[in-house]
Amino acid sequence: MSRSDRLDSGGGRNRPPAMGPDSPLGRAVWRLRSRGCWDDAAALLDPHAEHDPKAAVGRAALLVERCMFTADGWPAAEDALRAAEAVARNDDDRGAAACERGQLAYAATVLGIQDRTDEARAALGRAAALLEPNAPARALLDFRRGLLAENLTETPESARAAYRRAHAGATSRGDLLLCSFTWRHLAGLAQREGELADARHGFTESLRLREELGFLVGMAPALVSLAGVQPEPDATRLREEAGRLFRLLGGVPTWLAEHLPDEGIPAPQ
Repeated sequence: MSRSDRLDSGGGRNRPPAMGPDSPLGRAVWRLRSRGCWDDAAALLDPHAEHDPKAAVGRAALLVERCMFTADGWPAAEDALRAAEAVARNDDDRGAAACERGQLAYAATVLGIQDRTDEARAALGRAAALLEPNAPARALLDFRRGLLAENLTETPESARAAYRRAHAGATSRGDLLLCSFTWRHLAGLAQREGELADARHGFTESLRLREELGFLVGMAPALVSLAGVQPEPDATRLREEAGRLFRLLGGVPTWLAEHLPDEGIPAPQ
């Protein structure tokens, strides 16, 4: 399995803002997040995060995602997680925060920053105990438990089961972005087993969804994954397109550089 596949979500002061994806705030956050502007997106939530648990978890999630894509910003993500945990009001809030803490520990481990496997396992286990089976964050939790099973405990069958649960949950809720991740990781398992037709289908679906959503920062990894199961010259064309996106975004995600032609890698700053 490639490293690319291992690495790869306004009211007044005391009134929670409309946080849905179709709200003005939600759309503004998405536009920034989808282009890799996580700090700017998180700043939009700053005025609300002290009082609204959903805003606090949303802000933490943005900064955790920044860590995964850039291998940087760990102290800010830790601070945001502590703030989200402090403002939580019920088990759903606490479970969502624990899910993000597990993801941060997973990211630190898989990126080689620090081995935090035990912390990742404990945090995701706590999230599983807190979240109801039909909680909005449950599908994301299932996906992240799949990542842990596949890449840290190396139990692909458990990973596949978790990804399938996550895919079913994301589909039922219309969470197309999460579906793009579950498609990609199910396809990665199929690729490992030599099921190239299934892998090609899953990677194609993942890329299609990211294109439709405008998730620009996630398109280069999807292109590279699809290139891995395509014949030439299509594989080279896909990697070149990924390289152009990688340069456009200033070398994000950082861990994708080793999968791209040399000309796709920006000079060190």
